[in-house]
Amino acid sequence: MDRETDVVIAGAGPTGLMLACELRLAGVDVVLVERLAERTGESRAGGLHSRTLEVLDQRGVLDRFLAAGDLTPVGHFSGLMLDFDGLESRHPLPLMILQSDVERLLEEWAADLGVQVHWSSGVTGIRQNEAGVEVELRGDDEAPVTLRARYLVGCDGGRSTVRKLSGIDFPGTAATMTALIGDVELPDLPEDYIWARRCPNGDYSAIAFEPGWYRVITSEYDHVADRDEPATFEQLRQSLVRLAGTDFGMQSPRWVSRFGDAARQAAQYRKGGVLLAGDAAHIHFPAGGQGLNTGVQDAVNLGWKLASVIRGLAPESLLDSYHTERHAVGERVLQNTRAQAALTRPGAQTDALRDVFGSLLVFDEVNRHLRGMLTGLDIRYRVGGSHPLAGRRVPDVDLKMPDGSRTVYELLRTARPVLLDLSGSPDVMTTAQGWADRVDLVEARSDDEYWLVPANRKIPVPAALLIRPDGHVAWAAAAEPAISELRTSLATWFGPARQS
Repeated sequence: MDRETDVVIAGAGPTGLMLACELRLAGVDVVLVERLAERTGESRAGGLHSRTLEVLDQRGVLDRFLAAGDLTPVGHFSGLMLDFDGLESRHPLPLMILQSDVERLLEEWAADLGVQVHWSSGVTGIRQNEAGVEVELRGDDEAPVTLRARYLVGCDGGRSTVRKLSGIDFPGTAATMTALIGDVELPDLPEDYIWARRCPNGDYSAIAFEPGWYRVITSEYDHVADRDEPATFEQLRQSLVRLAGTDFGMQSPRWVSRFGDAARQAAQYRKGGVLLAGDAAHIHFPAGGQGLNTGVQDAVNLGWKLASVIRGLAPESLLDSYHTERHAVGERVLQNTRAQAALTRPGAQTDALRDVFGSLLVFDEVNRHLRGMLTGLDIRYRVGGSHPLAGRRVPDVDLKMPDGSRTVYELLRTARPVLLDLSGSPDVMTTAQGWADRVDLVEARSDDEYWLVPANRKIPVPAALLIRPDGHVAWAAAAEPAISELRTSLATWFGPARQS
């Protein structure tokens, strides 16, 4: 497989697959390698939040995922229930779908776009030079293979080989507890069982993802297992007995694994031609189902930027904004999952804290704040400009266009930026002509008086807005567009204007 390519992606999980799709939509050559010989079949993470559903909708593939999962009206913060209905999104409810299904559907989409997963291809060496990155791969009992690429992206998990070989630090906090997780049958589970229980020494939960099968998680504190010690069905069964006093007839395990509450984040998401995304860039307690979602959103933030640089449309400095924007998001995820881990610890003091914290959830503002944080809907990047939409993800509103009605997200199907003029100002389109080769110029009308954004804010419909391929607003104007600001934003995010 010795060859040259634009990008090598190490790791064919949700993050790597999503990044491969984003790059292929932009016409970039991709080689996706995975150290495993095949999919493990392990279900892993169990849901997609609103912002990830929006991203999939922006690319026109959401229906595939909705058909494979179930929408649920509730979510939680450390087991304290939140009402997700009423979020400022066309897709407010979390989708219960197993990671194994997410990976299957993303891999099918990637195949549609011409991406093949190269199995049994683990990264064993990295050498950077002026031309890019040389990536050495080795499979089981095979001679090493070298790929030459302009960029290498490590999406290879919390124990990322790419991160280690690149010498990127991974600071953070060590684990203080051990949790076991498995998909099993529980024939003796009472019909009135509520999904989670707190116990004097920890907690346990059982969630039905399909008839007869349960996702069981046990958490025990102040004991940390060796990371390399295999997790077994018997360990999961004994842990449940210690916590619940019974194993509820546990039998027929599909898989068993272990995790903890270690929280670490890569010191830099980019080092030369090597970048990190997903668990390779950040690990944390899997509270609130944020890990997979954060990784997919990393990929969508990085993909268009990497493609723009490779195609010569934007300077390489654009890649620095990937670290600036997503490191801050990852840092916040680590902080809120640390807080959730603290709220799960057993003991009278934590019980009192949970009671006080739970009493605050009756207030809409508290619910809204936590929902926005867990779902990623409230993320706002620092893109400059004073308009309240600047840096936020764009609402998916209905638009009236000369050829009929469309939604904003339908404009983003091709993963290209969109300049949306709602004012009919000739200056907007005239100014943007120098970027028409890489930015879709769209004139439309909105019959709405206001658009809703998180924090329950009503924003008057803007006169014009520039939308990045990841769905975040790079520039917006409330009334008469500031043409100089538009020109600056176009050049900042999408490179210099084409010369006539």
